[in-house]
Amino acid sequence: MTIFGKKNIGIDLGTVNSLVSISGKGIVLDEPSVVALSVEDNKILAIGKQAKEMIGRTPDLISAARPMKDGVIADFRITEAMLRYFIDKTSGRIRFFKPEVVISIPAGITSTEKRAVIDAAIEAGAKSAFVVKEPILAAIGANIPIDSCSGNMIVDIGGGTTEVAMISLGGVVAANSARVGGNKIDEAIKEYIRKRHALIIGDWTAEQVKIKIGSAIAMQKPKSMEIKGRDLMAGLPKIISIQTNEIVEAITDELREIVLAIKKVLQQIPPELSADIIDKGMVLSGGGSMLRNIDQLISRSVGVPCYLADEPLLCVSKGINLVLDNLEMYKTSIITR
Repeated sequence: MTIFGKKNIGIDLGTVNSLVSISGKGIVLDEPSVVALSVEDNKILAIGKQAKEMIGRTPDLISAARPMKDGVIADFRITEAMLRYFIDKTSGRIRFFKPEVVISIPAGITSTEKRAVIDAAIEAGAKSAFVVKEPILAAIGANIPIDSCSGNMIVDIGGGTTEVAMISLGGVVAANSARVGGNKIDEAIKEYIRKRHALIIGDWTAEQVKIKIGSAIAMQKPKSMEIKGRDLMAGLPKIISIQTNEIVEAITDELREIVLAIKKVLQQIPPELSADIIDKGMVLSGGGSMLRNIDQLISRSVGVPCYLADEPLLCVSKGINLVLDNLEMYKTSIITR
Protein backbone atom coordinates (compact mmCIF):
# COMPACT_ATOMS: atom_id res chain seq x y z
CA MET A 1 0.00 0.00 0.00
CA THR A 2 1.45 3.39 -1.02
CA ILE A 3 0.11 6.48 0.75
CA PHE A 4 1.13 10.06 -0.23
CA GLY A 5 4.34 8.87 -1.81
CA LYS A 6 5.23 6.52 1.01
CA LYS A 7 6.76 3.25 -0.13
CA ASN A 8 6.63 0.19 2.07
CA ILE A 9 9.55 -2.20 1.67
CA GLY A 10 9.71 -5.98 1.95
CA ILE A 11 13.00 -7.81 2.48
CA ASP A 12 13.52 -11.54 2.02
CA LEU A 13 16.61 -11.53 4.24
CA GLY A 14 18.41 -14.68 3.20
CA THR A 15 21.67 -16.29 4.26
CA VAL A 16 22.89 -16.37 0.64
CA ASN A 17 20.80 -13.77 -1.24
CA SER A 18 18.41 -11.02 -0.20
CA LEU A 19 15.51 -9.91 -2.39
CA VAL A 20 13.94 -6.50 -1.81
CA SER A 21 10.42 -5.53 -2.89
CA ILE A 22 8.50 -2.24 -2.95
CA SER A 23 4.74 -2.01 -2.53
CA GLY A 24 3.06 -1.75 -5.92
CA LYS A 25 6.25 -2.59 -7.85
CA GLY A 26 7.33 -6.07 -6.75
CA ILE A 27 10.97 -7.21 -6.59
CA VAL A 28 13.36 -4.33 -7.33
CA LEU A 29 16.63 -5.66 -5.90
CA ASP A 30 18.34 -9.05 -5.79
CA GLU A 31 21.70 -8.90 -4.05
CA PRO A 32 24.01 -11.40 -2.31
CA SER A 33 23.91 -11.15 1.51
CA VAL A 34 27.60 -10.30 1.69
CA VAL A 35 29.52 -7.44 3.30
CA ALA A 36 33.22 -6.63 2.71
CA LEU A 37 35.12 -5.26 5.71
CA SER A 38 38.52 -3.65 6.26
CA VAL A 39 40.42 -5.91 8.66
CA GLU A 40 42.45 -3.01 10.07
CA ASP A 41 39.59 -0.76 11.26
CA ASN A 42 36.51 -2.98 10.66
CA LYS A 43 35.16 -0.40 8.20
CA ILE A 44 32.49 -1.52 5.71
CA LEU A 45 33.90 -1.30 2.18
CA ALA A 46 31.24 -2.90 -0.02
CA ILE A 47 27.83 -4.61 0.21
CA GLY A 48 25.97 -7.00 -2.06
CA LYS A 49 27.24 -7.92 -5.53
CA GLN A 50 30.41 -5.87 -5.23
CA ALA A 51 31.25 -7.56 -1.91
CA LYS A 52 30.51 -11.07 -3.24
CA GLU A 53 33.05 -10.59 -6.02
CA MET A 54 35.67 -10.16 -3.29
CA ILE A 55 35.01 -13.54 -1.60
CA GLY A 56 38.05 -15.80 -1.96
CA ARG A 57 39.90 -13.10 -3.90
CA THR A 58 40.54 -10.48 -1.24
CA PRO A 59 43.96 -9.44 0.11
CA ASP A 60 44.69 -9.93 3.81
CA LEU A 61 43.52 -6.37 4.53
CA ILE A 62 39.93 -7.11 3.40
CA SER A 63 37.53 -9.76 4.72
CA ALA A 64 34.28 -10.62 2.97
CA ALA A 65 31.64 -12.10 5.28
CA ARG A 66 27.97 -13.05 5.36
CA PRO A 67 26.15 -11.21 8.19
CA MET A 68 23.45 -13.91 8.26
CA LYS A 69 24.25 -17.44 9.41
CA ASP A 70 21.71 -20.27 9.29
CA GLY A 71 18.96 -17.76 8.54
CA VAL A 72 19.58 -15.53 11.60
CA ILE A 73 21.75 -12.52 12.41
CA ALA A 74 25.36 -13.49 13.10
CA ASP A 75 26.64 -9.90 13.28
CA PHE A 76 24.22 -7.11 14.25
CA ARG A 77 26.30 -4.15 13.03
CA ILE A 78 26.92 -5.40 9.52
CA THR A 79 23.34 -6.70 9.20
CA GLU A 80 22.14 -3.20 10.09
CA ALA A 81 24.51 -1.77 7.45
CA MET A 82 23.15 -4.20 4.86
CA LEU A 83 19.53 -3.31 5.71
CA ARG A 84 20.40 0.40 5.51
CA TYR A 85 21.96 -0.21 2.09
CA PHE A 86 18.78 -1.95 0.88
CA ILE A 87 16.48 0.77 2.29
CA ASP A 88 18.60 3.62 0.88
CA LYS A 89 18.92 1.96 -2.52
CA THR A 90 15.16 1.38 -2.88
CA SER A 91 13.73 4.55 -1.30
CA GLY A 92 16.64 6.99 -1.58
CA ARG A 93 18.87 8.56 1.07
CA ILE A 94 16.66 11.68 1.12
CA ARG A 95 13.02 10.75 1.79
CA PHE A 96 9.98 12.53 3.20
CA PHE A 97 8.57 9.40 4.82
CA LYS A 98 10.33 6.60 6.62
CA PRO A 99 9.14 3.29 5.12
CA GLU A 100 7.41 0.50 6.96
CA VAL A 101 9.48 -2.65 6.43
CA VAL A 102 8.35 -6.29 6.33
CA ILE A 103 11.12 -8.89 6.81
CA SER A 104 10.99 -12.67 6.48
CA ILE A 105 12.30 -14.75 9.39
CA PRO A 106 12.75 -18.52 9.97
CA ALA A 107 9.89 -20.27 11.77
CA GLY A 108 12.28 -21.55 14.44
CA ILE A 109 13.77 -18.16 15.30
CA THR A 110 13.99 -17.24 19.00
CA SER A 111 12.35 -14.12 20.45
CA THR A 112 15.83 -12.61 20.96
CA GLU A 113 16.79 -13.24 17.33
CA LYS A 114 13.43 -11.82 16.20
CA ARG A 115 14.03 -8.68 18.27
CA ALA A 116 17.51 -8.32 16.70
CA VAL A 117 16.01 -8.31 13.19
CA ILE A 118 13.41 -5.66 14.14
CA ASP A 119 15.98 -3.48 15.94
CA ALA A 120 18.39 -3.69 12.98
CA ALA A 121 15.65 -2.52 10.59
CA ILE A 122 14.66 0.41 12.85
CA GLU A 123 18.31 1.45 13.24
CA ALA A 124 18.69 1.21 9.45
CA GLY A 125 15.95 3.80 8.90
CA ALA A 126 12.58 2.04 9.00
CA LYS A 127 9.60 3.81 10.59
CA SER A 128 8.41 0.45 11.89
CA ALA A 129 9.42 -3.13 11.19
CA PHE A 130 7.32 -6.26 10.96
CA VAL A 131 8.49 -9.85 10.73
CA VAL A 132 6.64 -12.76 9.11
CA LYS A 133 7.59 -16.43 9.28
CA GLU A 134 9.16 -17.66 6.03
CA PRO A 135 6.90 -20.73 5.62
CA ILE A 136 3.80 -18.48 5.74
CA LEU A 137 5.27 -16.16 3.09
CA ALA A 138 6.44 -19.09 0.95
CA ALA A 139 2.95 -20.61 1.12
CA ILE A 140 1.33 -17.30 0.11
CA GLY A 141 3.84 -16.96 -2.76
CA ALA A 142 3.17 -20.55 -3.87
CA ASN A 143 -0.58 -19.78 -4.08
CA ILE A 144 -1.43 -22.10 -1.20
CA PRO A 145 -4.77 -21.10 0.40
CA ILE A 146 -3.40 -20.49 3.91
CA ASP A 147 -6.82 -19.48 5.31
CA SER A 148 -8.36 -22.83 4.38
CA CYS A 149 -9.51 -25.07 7.24
CA SER A 150 -7.75 -28.03 5.58
CA GLY A 151 -4.03 -28.51 6.16
CA ASN A 152 -1.32 -27.40 3.74
CA MET A 153 2.33 -28.31 4.15
CA ILE A 154 5.23 -26.23 2.86
CA VAL A 155 8.93 -27.13 2.84
CA ASP A 156 11.12 -24.09 2.16
CA ILE A 157 14.76 -25.07 1.56
CA GLY A 158 16.89 -21.94 1.64
CA GLY A 159 20.59 -21.21 1.76
CA GLY A 160 20.97 -21.46 5.53
CA THR A 161 17.82 -23.16 6.80
CA THR A 162 15.08 -25.57 5.83
CA GLU A 163 11.68 -24.41 7.09
CA VAL A 164 8.91 -27.00 7.35
CA ALA A 165 5.41 -25.94 8.38
CA MET A 166 1.88 -27.26 8.48
CA ILE A 167 -0.49 -24.34 7.87
CA SER A 168 -4.22 -24.23 8.52
CA LEU A 169 -6.66 -21.32 9.03
CA GLY A 170 -3.90 -18.77 8.43
CA GLY A 171 -1.65 -20.05 11.21
CA VAL A 172 1.20 -22.50 11.73
CA VAL A 173 -0.11 -25.69 13.35
CA ALA A 174 3.31 -27.33 13.56
CA ALA A 175 6.74 -26.25 12.35
CA ASN A 176 10.36 -27.28 12.42
CA SER A 177 13.47 -25.41 11.35
CA ALA A 178 16.62 -27.32 10.44
CA ARG A 179 19.79 -25.29 10.09
CA VAL A 180 20.74 -27.02 6.88
CA GLY A 181 20.28 -25.76 3.33
CA GLY A 182 22.17 -24.91 0.18
CA ASN A 183 25.26 -23.67 2.06
CA LYS A 184 25.77 -26.91 3.99
CA ILE A 185 25.21 -28.93 0.83
CA ASP A 186 27.95 -26.87 -0.87
CA GLU A 187 30.25 -27.42 2.12
CA ALA A 188 29.61 -31.18 1.98
CA ILE A 189 30.58 -31.22 -1.71
CA LYS A 190 33.80 -29.30 -0.97
CA GLU A 191 34.69 -31.68 1.88
CA TYR A 192 33.98 -34.80 -0.22
CA ILE A 193 36.16 -33.57 -3.09
CA ARG A 194 38.94 -32.67 -0.65
CA LYS A 195 38.91 -36.11 0.96
CA ARG A 196 38.20 -38.28 -2.11
CA HIS A 197 40.19 -36.41 -4.75
CA ALA A 198 42.70 -34.41 -2.63
CA LEU A 199 41.47 -31.26 -4.39
CA ILE A 200 40.58 -27.97 -2.70
CA ILE A 201 37.78 -26.04 -4.43
CA GLY A 202 36.02 -22.77 -3.60
CA ASP A 203 32.41 -22.03 -2.69
CA TRP A 204 31.49 -20.92 -6.22
CA THR A 205 32.83 -24.14 -7.78
CA ALA A 206 30.97 -26.30 -5.23
CA GLU A 207 27.74 -24.45 -6.03
CA GLN A 208 28.24 -24.97 -9.77
CA VAL A 209 28.83 -28.70 -9.22
CA LYS A 210 25.56 -28.89 -7.25
CA ILE A 211 23.59 -27.00 -9.92
CA LYS A 212 25.03 -28.71 -13.00
CA ILE A 213 25.39 -32.36 -11.96
CA GLY A 214 24.00 -32.63 -8.41
CA SER A 215 21.14 -34.98 -7.56
CA ALA A 216 19.36 -36.17 -4.42
CA ILE A 217 19.19 -39.77 -5.68
CA ALA A 218 21.56 -41.90 -7.77
CA MET A 219 21.03 -41.76 -11.54
CA GLN A 220 21.36 -44.59 -14.07
CA LYS A 221 22.88 -42.14 -16.55
CA PRO A 222 24.93 -39.82 -14.32
CA LYS A 223 26.17 -36.47 -15.56
CA SER A 224 29.82 -35.48 -15.26
CA MET A 225 31.88 -32.29 -15.34
CA GLU A 226 35.45 -31.12 -15.02
CA ILE A 227 36.35 -28.97 -12.05
CA LYS A 228 39.44 -26.91 -11.27
CA GLY A 229 41.08 -26.42 -7.91
CA ARG A 230 44.32 -26.70 -5.96
CA ASP A 231 45.98 -30.06 -5.41
CA LEU A 232 46.09 -30.75 -1.66
CA MET A 233 49.49 -32.45 -1.78
CA ALA A 234 51.43 -30.54 -4.42
CA GLY A 235 49.70 -27.18 -3.89
CA LEU A 236 49.47 -26.71 -7.68
CA PRO A 237 46.41 -26.07 -9.92
CA LYS A 238 44.70 -29.29 -10.97
CA ILE A 239 41.68 -30.42 -13.04
CA ILE A 240 39.60 -33.51 -12.25
CA SER A 241 36.38 -35.04 -13.56
CA ILE A 242 33.52 -35.74 -11.15
CA GLN A 243 30.09 -37.33 -11.73
CA THR A 244 26.59 -37.13 -10.30
CA ASN A 245 26.56 -40.26 -8.14
CA GLU A 246 29.62 -39.02 -6.25
CA ILE A 247 27.67 -35.88 -5.36
CA VAL A 248 24.73 -38.03 -4.19
CA GLU A 249 27.13 -39.78 -1.80
CA ALA A 250 28.63 -36.46 -0.68
CA ILE A 251 25.34 -34.84 0.36
CA THR A 252 23.52 -37.84 1.89
CA ASP A 253 23.82 -36.62 5.50
CA GLU A 254 22.53 -33.12 4.70
CA LEU A 255 19.51 -34.48 2.82
CA ARG A 256 18.82 -36.87 5.70
CA GLU A 257 18.57 -33.85 8.04
CA ILE A 258 16.01 -32.22 5.73
CA VAL A 259 13.92 -35.41 5.61
CA LEU A 260 14.13 -35.72 9.41
CA ALA A 261 12.83 -32.14 9.81
CA ILE A 262 9.83 -33.03 7.61
CA LYS A 263 9.14 -36.23 9.56
CA LYS A 264 9.17 -34.32 12.87
CA VAL A 265 6.39 -32.01 11.64
CA LEU A 266 4.34 -34.91 10.25
CA GLN A 267 4.60 -36.62 13.65
CA GLN A 268 3.23 -33.54 15.45
CA ILE A 269 0.08 -32.83 13.43
CA PRO A 270 -3.48 -34.03 14.19
CA PRO A 271 -4.77 -37.08 12.25
CA GLU A 272 -7.25 -34.96 10.25
CA LEU A 273 -4.43 -32.83 8.86
CA SER A 274 -2.38 -35.95 8.11
CA ALA A 275 -5.23 -37.09 5.88
CA ASP A 276 -5.17 -33.72 4.08
CA ILE A 277 -1.45 -34.09 3.35
CA ILE A 278 -1.88 -37.62 2.01
CA ASP A 279 -4.53 -36.26 -0.38
CA LYS A 280 -2.81 -33.02 -1.40
CA GLY A 281 0.88 -33.70 -0.81
CA MET A 282 3.43 -31.12 0.26
CA VAL A 283 4.87 -28.18 -1.67
CA LEU A 284 8.62 -27.49 -2.01
CA SER A 285 9.98 -23.95 -2.32
CA GLY A 286 13.32 -22.15 -1.97
CA GLY A 287 16.52 -22.45 -3.98
CA GLY A 288 17.47 -25.77 -2.36
CA SER A 289 14.30 -27.39 -3.70
CA MET A 290 15.73 -27.02 -7.21
CA LEU A 291 18.28 -29.77 -6.51
CA ARG A 292 17.64 -32.50 -9.07
CA ASN A 293 15.26 -35.28 -7.83
CA ILE A 294 14.88 -33.93 -4.28
CA ASP A 295 11.10 -34.19 -4.60
CA GLN A 296 11.44 -37.89 -5.39
CA LEU A 297 13.76 -38.46 -2.41
CA ILE A 298 11.36 -36.76 0.02
CA SER A 299 8.32 -38.54 -1.40
CA ARG A 300 10.05 -41.94 -1.08
CA SER A 301 11.28 -41.19 2.45
CA VAL A 302 8.01 -39.99 4.01
CA GLY A 303 5.41 -41.67 1.79
CA VAL A 304 3.68 -38.39 0.88
CA PRO A 305 3.41 -36.82 -2.61
CA CYS A 306 5.78 -33.90 -3.15
CA TYR A 307 5.46 -31.05 -5.66
CA LEU A 308 7.79 -28.22 -6.68
CA ALA A 309 6.22 -24.74 -6.52
CA ASP A 310 6.26 -22.46 -9.55
CA GLU A 311 9.37 -20.24 -9.37
CA PRO A 312 10.49 -21.83 -6.08
CA LEU A 313 13.34 -19.34 -5.64
CA LEU A 314 10.88 -16.43 -5.54
CA CYS A 315 8.08 -17.86 -3.37
CA VAL A 316 9.00 -15.94 -0.20
CA SER A 317 9.45 -12.68 -2.15
CA LYS A 318 6.14 -13.17 -3.97
CA GLY A 319 4.53 -13.72 -0.58
CA ILE A 320 6.11 -10.50 0.73
CA ASN A 321 4.76 -8.61 -2.30
CA LEU A 322 1.21 -9.72 -1.50
CA VAL A 323 1.65 -8.78 2.17
CA LEU A 324 2.97 -5.32 1.21
CA ASP A 325 0.01 -4.69 -1.08
CA ASN A 326 -2.39 -5.61 1.75
CA LEU A 327 -0.31 -4.50 4.72
CA GLU A 328 -3.10 -3.13 6.94
CA MET A 329 -5.07 -6.36 6.58
CA TYR A 330 -2.07 -8.60 7.33
CA LYS A 331 -1.01 -6.51 10.36
CA THR A 332 -3.96 -7.98 12.25
CA SER A 333 -3.26 -11.60 11.32
CA ILE A 334 0.11 -13.11 10.36
CA ILE A 335 2.52 -10.26 11.16
CA THR A 336 4.60 -9.81 14.32
CA ARG A 337 5.58 -6.24 15.17
